[in-house]
Amino acid sequence: MRVVYSRNRVPIRLTVERWQHIVAYHQELDGRQDEVLETVAEPEQIQIGDYGELLAFRFYGDTPLGGKFLVVAYRELSDADGFILTAYYTRRLSIKREMLWKH
Repeated sequence: MRVVYSRNRVPIRLTVERWQHIVAYHQELDGRQDEVLETVAEPEQIQIGDYGELLAFRFYGDTPLGGKFLVVAYRELSDADGFILTAYYTRRLSIKREMLWKH
């Protein structure tokens, strides 16, 4: 398990189980765990997801799919605990979601 601090200074866990889930569904993220954690710690933008989760966005120009935004969905359960739900690439940011923070 690895831990990184979110923009709100909440420790966010990435468990082995969640990482295996992410890579099983998004094989292009295999070997990019550091980028997933970096996206939570140093996002370019944070939006609210459909179910109240937080979505951290960060652009990477050198992905296996070309230049894409990495999206990491995570929850902050309290000031002292949170966890990553999933991660995936997208070509553009959503303009329909509520923005919480932008760099």
